Amino acid sequence: MKYVGLTGGIGSGKTTVGKIFAQLGVPVYNSDKQAKQLMETSQELKKALKKLFGEAAYNDENLNKTFISEQVFNDKSLLEKLNALVHPAVRTHFLEWAKQQKAAYVIQEAAIIFEMGSQDFYDKIILVTAPENIRIDRILERDSQNSPATIKARMQNQWKDARKIDTSDYVIENLDLKTTELQVLEIHRALLEIR
Repeated sequence: MKYVGLTGGIGSGKTTVGKIFAQLGVPVYNSDKQAKQLMETSQELKKALKKLFGEAAYNDENLNKTFISEQVFNDKSLLEKLNALVHPAVRTHFLEWAKQQKAAYVIQEAAIIFEMGSQDFYDKIILVTAPENIRIDRILERDSQNSPATIKARMQNQWKDARKIDTSDYVIENLDLKTTELQVLEIHRALLEIR
């Protein structure tokens, strides 16, 4: 079974692309969603996060996402420490999940594959791109609590697309759904042909 990484900057449309692959019958693992779940359910991870952020990391055993976001927002070293705790837990969970799948390949959707230096873990990498202004509009549309300045600050924590393109096997420019679906289908066929 092949491991395919699906990545892209915030607002690029990774999740939309993941859903299209899922409609084609490809098992897709959403790292972001699973990370949040693990931070809620793994006692080991909870303990480590409380040690890093203090008791305020949780409200009555529920992850205090707002508090953690505020803590790491302008503190790159704290963000790296958070990723260093969560990333290995997600990797272990992904590998267990992948073992249970019956498919030619599985996809792990993860925003920071390159930033974490884990690109060599995957057999192939798909990068989803979109112009910055479109990405900002998409994020504002799904979460009006954000401001363009906040979104741009979050984008600064991720590599620029130009840097990721060279080390990606496939690039999907996600501008409109119809074209994106065609690109996904083409990549899906190519991945099925790889032995």
